[in-house]
Amino acid sequence: MEGTQVRAAYAGWRDYLELCKPRVVLLMLLTALVGMFLATPAMVPWRVLLLGNLGIALCAAAAAAVNHIADRHADARMARTRNRPLVRGRVATSHAIAFAALTGVAGTAILALGVNPLTAWLTVASVIGYAFVYTFWLKRATPQNIVIGGLAGAAPPLLGWTAVTGEIHPYALLPVLIIFAWTPPHFWALAIQRKDEYAAAGVPMLPVTHGERHTALHVLLYTLLLLAVSLLPFATGMNGPLYLVAALVLGLLFVVHALRLLRGTDRRQPMATFRYSIVYLMTLFPLMLLDHFLFPRPLLALLAP
Repeated sequence: MEGTQVRAAYAGWRDYLELCKPRVVLLMLLTALVGMFLATPAMVPWRVLLLGNLGIALCAAAAAAVNHIADRHADARMARTRNRPLVRGRVATSHAIAFAALTGVAGTAILALGVNPLTAWLTVASVIGYAFVYTFWLKRATPQNIVIGGLAGAAPPLLGWTAVTGEIHPYALLPVLIIFAWTPPHFWALAIQRKDEYAAAGVPMLPVTHGERHTALHVLLYTLLLLAVSLLPFATGMNGPLYLVAALVLGLLFVVHALRLLRGTDRRQPMATFRYSIVYLMTLFPLMLLDHFLFPRPLLALLAP
């Protein structure tokens, strides 16, 4: 304990940055940014663009820090996470709690005072859903943890939309549905690769409780669901032909990865599927935004039969 306290006294800014899970936050900001621009045919006001993304980022960082705090004992038993700041004692638990509280309160205040109350409340709800309901309860309560808890992580496009408009529009829910369907195959592919580590940590991920083949089958089923859901923006007129082609090509490639995973002949396929899932989301959403500007909704209305 004494050694841990000494190391924690020398925590650097990189340790606190790691608590924020910056790669995850950047992916969330990408989808939030797309939500902002989808909400308007013009430029997003600079105040909303700056304060909205800053507030969402701070709240997401707070949720990530809470995840580090809650999982610190399990993280010590997993190779992927055993070098995290709390596990190695570079950041004291009390400091991490204070950091999470500070960033969460700051982010909420920025959204409430600088953007609008609806976005602030929705962001708080998503933080509670991920940081507390999922992390402290669902993650260890059911192998369907990521399906139920994935809704909180799917919120950023809705937050971006409401930051601009101050209201919830049905179109704003379509990107949320895409991320919601994307989350299980994304995480379960990784869980297959890390099955033994999750078992050692006592986390009932689907591959631990039901086996790899059962999980691979569910990856395929959710990938097919994702392909269907990803076509809704075109079917409802929110997006145009460029998005349709992107959704079909990217979705079918995801299905190919899922089929290879189900075949189970290549031990590298779980990580290949996991990595492709990130490429999928980071490609689909920018193309959704590009399509929004190339084929605006009024033009689509004129082209409709």
